[in-house]
Amino acid sequence: MGNPKSAHETFAKMSFAKVYPMYLAKVEKKGRTRDELHRVINWLTGFDDGALQHYLDADATFETFFDRAEINPNASGITGVICGVRVEDIDDQLVQRVRYLDKLVDELAKGRKMEKILRGS
Repeated sequence: MGNPKSAHETFAKMSFAKVYPMYLAKVEKKGRTRDELHRVINWLTGFDDGALQHYLDADATFETFFDRAEINPNASGITGVICGVRVEDIDDQLVQRVRYLDKLVDELAKGRKMEKILRGS
């Protein structure tokens, strides 16, 4: 994945609030809903809609967002390739969590059933 340190630094400074509209547009373009996106984010992070809105309003970085998240214990079941890298092989915790979210958003946009996206939860 190139230089893992630079990937970490990039994500650490990147605004979750600026990426969120892209996630939403991606899933809505494919016929999925904001509520489904929020369900996926809630499953991964433990954040309800109120907490999610707080981080959006605060323009939180991905680092802050994921530092405060309670990552679902089943998140390790998220596998596959994002940007040419297997998410399960990413060593940097922040980068892996961002890529987990990317993978879940991709699965949602591709029409995968919610119970499969949420790894049987």
